[in-house]
Amino acid sequence: MRSYTFLMLTTRFHDAIAELPAAAWDALRSDANPFVSHAFLSTLERSNCIRADWGWQPHHLGIYERDRLIAAAPLYFKGNSHGEFVFDFGWARAWQQAGGEYYPKLLNAVPYSPVTGPRLLAGCDGQTVLLQRALVEAMRGEAEELGLSSVHANFLETAETEAFDEDWLVRSDVQFRWHNRGYRHFPAFLATLNHKKRKNILRERQQVAASGLAIEWRSGDSLSLLEWRRVHALYEATFDAKGNHAALTAAFFSHLGELGQTAQLALARDGDTIVAMALFMQGGGVLYGRYWGASVEAPGLHFELCYYRGIDYAIAQGLTRFEPGAQGEHKLARGFLPVRTHSRHFLVNPGFRAAVADALIHEAEAVDGYAAELLAHSPYAKTRETTREENGPGSPRDPSS
Repeated sequence: MRSYTFLMLTTRFHDAIAELPAAAWDALRSDANPFVSHAFLSTLERSNCIRADWGWQPHHLGIYERDRLIAAAPLYFKGNSHGEFVFDFGWARAWQQAGGEYYPKLLNAVPYSPVTGPRLLAGCDGQTVLLQRALVEAMRGEAEELGLSSVHANFLETAETEAFDEDWLVRSDVQFRWHNRGYRHFPAFLATLNHKKRKNILRERQQVAASGLAIEWRSGDSLSLLEWRRVHALYEATFDAKGNHAALTAAFFSHLGELGQTAQLALARDGDTIVAMALFMQGGGVLYGRYWGASVEAPGLHFELCYYRGIDYAIAQGLTRFEPGAQGEHKLARGFLPVRTHSRHFLVNPGFRAAVADALIHEAEAVDGYAAELLAHSPYAKTRETTREENGPGSPRDPSS
């Protein structure tokens, strides 16, 4: 643990989330986003998902007034760029070809989770903005002190971006989200879509109904250890089949059941055997789609478990929105509209920073064009209500996004 003292405030860097007080950490969150909860981050660490040989080493930041935690940030040394979803592999190659060492770097984010949420935890009072800026300066100072190449803050909330000055490079991308307009049930949501999209969704749901598979929704705290092991096996096998690294351990999955109703699942069974699953997290009135796994192929099953059952649940629970995960233009046809995500990047070397800044100008133009094209193919029938949502806060046309 490293620490620095300035006047009455002390900045400390911690080697494990367990070194920070759980209640104080959670009290600093601006909302109940589950991915930055102390319990979730602790579960990742104690389940052997955060490992130096996989490129993750905790270096969490806390700012203290005497011994009271008043601001914090989830922070990691990264030995590679895997599990981040804001891709800087090209930057790493360029810097290393120029003779520099890009890794390790500092990352302010949640491991393996491309989910927007609080990254600069500083409460919700008159000192919030000042403390957020203090966190940013502490991260930047730590990189400079240790001779690191860079600091990155990924999937920031829009309000947090004000804490970063002009030395931090700006990046934006597009994800898809479903918004609840107070629907009474799934058919009410379907009624807002254009005829072609509505017909396609009904056909996909009918295919699953005719498959003979039994579909159920379960809260994570109701699953047995054996069921959690089966869910993890499906996740792992699906990752392996695609040539990806399944970083989340069986222990992590089983510990999710200890987080109350934070974890939710859509399951498909053939008899007594779970043959497909979609794992979700919830908090702060939002449902987050995370992982999918299946040992069978059935038409429409992926869409049923990952999207339609999530929409059903969000409507029944009165949740405000459903974020199904990163990427996937196919989500647009199923009622998920594009919104912008935000990240900030500080490259210590001024010349390297200037070169990357120039490249980001062209990247931003491409992302703007992509977002505009997506909105031109909205699945919703063109009414005044849907036009307001497409241009609402966080949408590509919203000037604040």
